[in-house]
Amino acid sequence: MQYKGFLIVVKDIQKAKRYYQDLFGFELLADNDGNMILSDGLVLQEETYWRGFIGKDVIPKSNASELYFEEENVDAFYEKLKALYPETEIVNPPMTHRWGQRVVRFYDLDGNLIEVGTPM
Repeated sequence: MQYKGFLIVVKDIQKAKRYYQDLFGFELLADNDGNMILSDGLVLQEETYWRGFIGKDVIPKSNASELYFEEENVDAFYEKLKALYPETEIVNPPMTHRWGQRVVRFYDLDGNLIEVGTPM
């Protein structure tokens, strides 16, 4: 068995693709009509398909998981985020944990929690 990636549910797959390309530099590897595979193992699935597969509603902002990224300059990333996507809901503005890691947490366009932190 081989781990291949992480799937997140999105309402508008084209908007989500642009978001992840703009902010994180993901590249589109495959577009399968409502399911996109991006570089580094991120998969986008349109909500209508996902609901049909699992037979349950999607719960945005469930806070049960997060996508985690590392970035040397969290403050510069935060400024980029605010400039490109000012509507972003920020969970934690840039802060420094007691162990020295600087992080910012926010929701993507669909309520998926994201953390960007300095390398550990």
